Amino acid sequence: MVSKGLLVRLEALPGQETELENFLQGARSIVMEEQGTVAWFAIKMGPSTFGIFDVFPDDAARDAHLAGGVGQALGPNTGKLFSDPIVEKLDVISNKLPE
Repeated sequence: MVSKGLLVRLEALPGQETELENFLQGARSIVMEEQGTVAWFAIKMGPSTFGIFDVFPDDAARDAHLAGGVGQALGPNTGKLFSDPIVEKLDVISNKLPE
């Protein structure tokens, strides 16, 4: 069961769209090591707008993810690949995930 989520919006800096997409594709390998991340999606919402949506069983797993590898990798890339990320903590009220 998942009860917590994150939605992170990333706006690529001009000319950095491909690099940001590559960065997000590479981030998958980091997330694969996280036990508490139940599902993780890198998404493209427009030509220069990207995001990450992920879900967790509880606050502790979400906080561990934020402090983990992808969260740490976002910092040095802010201002390089994308502007300041918008991070929204969510409560999941219903879901359909594989069992």
